[in-house]
Amino acid sequence: MAIPDTGGPVETAPPADDGYRVTTVELFFDLVFVFTITQLTGVLAHELSPVGLLRVVALFGVLWWIYSGYAWLTNTVAPTTTLRRLLLLVGMAGFLIMALATPRAFDGGGVAWGLGYLVVVLVHGGLYAQVNRQILRVLPVNLAAAALVIGAGLTSGPATYALWIAAVLVPIAAPYVIRPGGRFSLRAPHIVERHGLLVLITLGESVVAIGIGLSENPLDTRTAVAAVLGLALAAALWWPYFAEDDLRAESALARMDDARRTGAIMNAYFYAHIPLMIGIVAAAAGVKKAMAHPVEALHTGPAVALGAGVAAYLLGDAAFRRILRIGSPAIRVGAAGLSLAAIPVGAVLAGEAELIALVLIIVAALLTERRSTGGPG
Repeated sequence: MAIPDTGGPVETAPPADDGYRVTTVELFFDLVFVFTITQLTGVLAHELSPVGLLRVVALFGVLWWIYSGYAWLTNTVAPTTTLRRLLLLVGMAGFLIMALATPRAFDGGGVAWGLGYLVVVLVHGGLYAQVNRQILRVLPVNLAAAALVIGAGLTSGPATYALWIAAVLVPIAAPYVIRPGGRFSLRAPHIVERHGLLVLITLGESVVAIGIGLSENPLDTRTAVAAVLGLALAAALWWPYFAEDDLRAESALARMDDARRTGAIMNAYFYAHIPLMIGIVAAAAGVKKAMAHPVEALHTGPAVALGAGVAAYLLGDAAFRRILRIGSPAIRVGAAGLSLAAIPVGAVLAGEAELIALVLIIVAALLTERRSTGGPG
């Protein structure tokens, strides 16, 4: 999914590999953002159905666009002054409002969600315009998405869903119209670290889902086994992304010129991370349900969320590898297919059985990679 590099010159071009890393205020920002991801897990766990999944995908699509915008923002505009830090705090407040409105975003809370998004968009545009006025080409897209979400909050029925879908499609399609290649200069170490920390924090929230799911169970051997299996799945998801691929990604990006790097970051860290992040959300929702009665067969919804969530994560990770050319995606695509095949294990046998199957699939895929291609060890 390549983005042509046909844009104009960059107004401010910071060094692409100057050692600039994520600051603590950015990490603080990400903790607030991940609260919205946690809310999405709650929404999906509450309604494990096609409609529930559609809602989560729509909410995440709009969220992910503007989060990526903030990652690019702090990559270019270092939040080192008091004013910039205060403005980021205002943006965090906007994300907090969105998080609080998420459970009812399609049922009376859409206006609040859209107003929070509007705050986030305005802070982002104002800060970015200080160093690169190319952002003014993107600002109308962000404002349009906010208007669509607010409009969705003022409607009901099919019109609500139509406006939400439009709010997702507008920013996703924007890079093919605006052509970011050549207009922005991004530091590879910062981008890799920022997204890696976000994935790590989100995986951490999946561990929290284990505790929530087991909160009403007695602390006995059965509970301990279920908890360890949930943790094993989170660790199995951590391994393919962080064992070596994050370092390889940084190296691959650092070797590119500004225009190629911008396109690669858009494809690898925006588009490919969409199924990866949604996969974590879906798997966490499935784990949360599985923990309540781990030795019983799962209902169809939780079993699908668990298996399909892992499959989506692996497919996103495979696309990430392919885009940056840091390893063969074939084995991970195969593992994604096997993860889908594991859904009946949970639906027929037990949630624990599906967790075991998924962990074994990922471990087998990683071992196969290591033997055949020198993958993560």
